[in-house]
Amino acid sequence: MPDNFGSYILPVMVVGIVLFGLVKKVKVFDCFMSGARKGLHTVYELLPSITGLVVAVTMLKESGAMEIVSALFAPVTSLFGVPDEITPMALLSPISGGGSLTLFESVLKTHGPDSFIGQVASVVMGSTDTTLYAVTVYYSAIGIKNTRHTLMAGLTADFLSLVLSAFFVRLTV
Repeated sequence: MPDNFGSYILPVMVVGIVLFGLVKKVKVFDCFMSGARKGLHTVYELLPSITGLVVAVTMLKESGAMEIVSALFAPVTSLFGVPDEITPMALLSPISGGGSLTLFESVLKTHGPDSFIGQVASVVMGSTDTTLYAVTVYYSAIGIKNTRHTLMAGLTADFLSLVLSAFFVRLTV
């Protein structure tokens, strides 16, 4: 297989879709325009939620509130053997993937990927999700205002991922 094989995948797929549409006598360009129109409408509907979330995350990080919240959670996380250096990343992870990724990189640069802290951070990054972001975007896209148990279930899963990450990394060390 040639080294640049991957660069041909997307053009081949586009040509394949167009040819399939032509064979099936579908107005491909009209379908494309309809999909693009719906996509722009979805962006228009989601923009206020995403903007609010980005502003909230930025305020949380820049105001120093993240350090205060991390200090409040420190007794709970230390009870479960979670390193204090991971707590800000774990708290930001349900809100912002980009923000938590920045903190993750900082943890790896400071402690190294092979350290206990680096390994726990890696497992946490691989096993948690941007819960608040996902609930905000997906529920607002379909007009659901009452999230019922979704948010609590997602945040509980994120917390369990944090605790179990430290537990299982400790078993392997």
